[in-house]
Amino acid sequence: MNPVEPEDNRLPEGIAAIHGSGLPVVLVHGNGVDHRILLALDEQLARPGNLQRIYVDLPGFGGTPALAGKSGLPEIADWLQNLLVSQLGTQAFVLIGNSLGGLLAQEMADRFESQILGLVLLAPVIRPAAEERNLPARSIIHEDEVLLAELGTVNAGHYAQMSVLQTRANWEQFEKHVLPGVLSADLRVMAHLSKRYYLETLPVDRDQVWNMPVLIACGMQDHIVGFKDAKELLKRYPNASFLELERAGHNVHIDQPEILAQALEHWMQLLQPETRKNL
Repeated sequence: MNPVEPEDNRLPEGIAAIHGSGLPVVLVHGNGVDHRILLALDEQLARPGNLQRIYVDLPGFGGTPALAGKSGLPEIADWLQNLLVSQLGTQAFVLIGNSLGGLLAQEMADRFESQILGLVLLAPVIRPAAEERNLPARSIIHEDEVLLAELGTVNAGHYAQMSVLQTRANWEQFEKHVLPGVLSADLRVMAHLSKRYYLETLPVDRDQVWNMPVLIACGMQDHIVGFKDAKELLKRYPNASFLELERAGHNVHIDQPEILAQALEHWMQLLQPETRKNL
């Protein structure tokens, strides 16, 4: 499959798109997709008018080439750190991470502790090893066999694997934001990553405590990373807003956009300069 071209070919490698200006908001996607899964948030993030959204394509996904040599999680974390240094220098910024991107966001927050002003973690990976995860049984809240039959074998397979609410509106969001990254993902990169899917010390097991604005949102039907493990993050982020969303799976922001939008609005208010002064 051909890689996706960056939306602006003048952008540095690894940066898929930059929208707006102001406080940098770096968005990091998960495994097997690309930055487009987080573009679903862009319209809302644009509303304050002072947030610059920087969308990352991790190595091997979207328009970013795979890493040479070892390409496990430690190497991807170092790659992301170098990208942030080259792109932002010593600027303050915030991070939004989804799934694997949520784990990387936790890691980058610790590496850039003096620069990070806030975090959003959407269905974040807490423990990379699948056998260490506390997962609910796979369940589908609403199944639509007629819709699946219309999608064709490939599309229906990808959608059925992840969907919790099989509705036409949900499929349209999946088709727009999730499916393109799934279809363009480098399977060899994913295989290499699975062999080195660890960090020497996981962020959840560290002692530092951060009081910055944090939003954690998990789907209660998320059979990929679950929702119970994310509660462990509250010892590190004691002031976090923690959402356990019913009728939502791993694509929590696609499944429950209205509820997440309300929580994201509150989080963005906490980022505003006049609010930060009083924190």
